[in-house]
Amino acid sequence: MNRKLILWSLISALSGFLFGFDTVVISGAEQSVQKLWGLSDAMHGLVLSSALWGTVIGAVLGSFPTDKFGRKQTLVWIGVLYFVSALGSAIAPDPAVLMIARFIGGVGIGISTVAGPLYISEISPPKHRGRLTGLYQFNLVFAILVAFVSNALLSGIGENAWRWMLGVEAIPALLYTVFCFGLPESPRWLILNKRDNEAGKAVLRQINTDMNEAELDQLVKEIADSGQHEVSRHRFFAKQLMKPIMLVFLLSAFNQLSGINAVLYFAPRIFEMAGLAERSALLQSIGIGVTNVIFTFIGLYLIDKVGRRILLLIGSVGYITSLALCAWSFATESFTYMPYFIFAFIGSHGIGQGAVIWVFIAEIFPSRHRAHGTSFGVSVHWVFAAVITLIFPITVSSFATQYIFGFFCVMMVFQLIWVIFIVPETKGRSLEEMEEILAIK
Repeated sequence: MNRKLILWSLISALSGFLFGFDTVVISGAEQSVQKLWGLSDAMHGLVLSSALWGTVIGAVLGSFPTDKFGRKQTLVWIGVLYFVSALGSAIAPDPAVLMIARFIGGVGIGISTVAGPLYISEISPPKHRGRLTGLYQFNLVFAILVAFVSNALLSGIGENAWRWMLGVEAIPALLYTVFCFGLPESPRWLILNKRDNEAGKAVLRQINTDMNEAELDQLVKEIADSGQHEVSRHRFFAKQLMKPIMLVFLLSAFNQLSGINAVLYFAPRIFEMAGLAERSALLQSIGIGVTNVIFTFIGLYLIDKVGRRILLLIGSVGYITSLALCAWSFATESFTYMPYFIFAFIGSHGIGQGAVIWVFIAEIFPSRHRAHGTSFGVSVHWVFAAVITLIFPITVSSFATQYIFGFFCVMMVFQLIWVIFIVPETKGRSLEEMEEILAIK
């Protein structure tokens, strides 16, 4: 891999850093917000899930700017949305303003989950696509760790600590926006959407430094031809696309039915329920961030070696085991090892679904439908995330915690069966070859 390719991938993946930070930073502020404004459980869930409903809108609409204006311009405006959201959240005078500000940030998250992985997948050679696209997830989980550390450091500065927790995101948002101006446009977008083969070839030349002119011309031709296949002329929900549509639907749904967002959003509260003091709960949350980073790194190291499917199998087994142990801990009130069971759950996510989801969604659709397909997949992801986050505070108040973890465990049994019998392997294939694998030409 040449340095430019790595740099461009890292800059684009910083949208994942902002995604991860914005998603989890609320965990340190959520109890303060509830106490400050005396929110009911239902209203509290609505405030917390406002960002996630924004992600749904951003994910649903994300394919439009990504296709219309290009991947690069979309990435730039994502940074603007994050910046506005951070400042608005920090100065919010009431729940309504906080919800609007968080919603704006959520729109940025939703669009970034379309444009970020899509951009990286379209500039990456097949043999490195898994690792490079996975940088988005690595930045995401690294930001989760940074958010937990930031929350812990800021927690003791006074009654307005929660405002600083939410507002500090403005700094990386501004830096990311500036960096994005140095990105080139996606060569596949230039060739297929703008029909500028020469501009696309110029970017491909910078990426594939080992190719001669004849090989570059052949690659440009393959990309251009992929937009002429019969499936490219069909509407998105056509029969020919049902296989990739169902694959990303189930992958995205299972991702959230594992309970990952519930654990990340409410980590301090879960640890407090297990008997830890508030300060200790925040510190234990840092352990979640460290575990997530380590196992995501392992997953990204392996994703182009053992493949996407094997990682999903490993993650599924880890999910089932750790969730069952969490349910047992709450059922028997044996909390001694509870933090380690949560860490095992996070590790299973990092090496499995966490490492695979954005890579798989961004590579499974044919060229003409890739933006719409990615948008569909992340929309499903965020709808499930928003619903689970909305009802989690009410669910915890209404049901014993062991039943909640038990439900997530059963869902992961279904995921394991699905991966064993249905999910195909995609490693080492070009984006154009994926159409052959799924028989959707």
